[in-house]
Amino acid sequence: MRIGLPTAETLQGGSFKALLLVMLLSVFMFQLLRTVGLRAFSMASETYTSGTHSAAFVTCPNDTVARDLARGIVEKKLAACVNIVPAIKSMYVSHYMSEMIKTRSSKVPALAEYVRSNHPYEVAEVISLPIDQGNPPYLKWIGDIVPE
Repeated sequence: MRIGLPTAETLQGGSFKALLLVMLLSVFMFQLLRTVGLRAFSMASETYTSGTHSAAFVTCPNDTVARDLARGIVEKKLAACVNIVPAIKSMYVSHYMSEMIKTRSSKVPALAEYVRSNHPYEVAEVISLPIDQGNPPYLKWIGDIVPE
């Protein structure tokens, strides 16, 4: 008894092409099916898919600018939450306010555009890092607040 895939000689022309097509589709569909499966599992089990959300950071020259940006970002649903952290000391300039913004990774470009349009600096700092892990209910809350 022989176990394994049939050889090209044992397959008819149509069978070989069908097998080749199935194998190619399997390879190309793996990533899509993996992503869909992970998202379905994540929704069912309250786990989190790494990189779905991001923490973005913006520096502001003062409390007024920080509050105005934070209010606009949350009102426009560009983020679920903005923390304003006072008195950040930078090594090249004196004092700044900092905002830590929790949002969907897909919203970072719109968030950066909003900050560029409303920030007093010509070159506003907007950087983001994907969230690898966290408290699943909190991460779900971010996803519920910030639309895709």
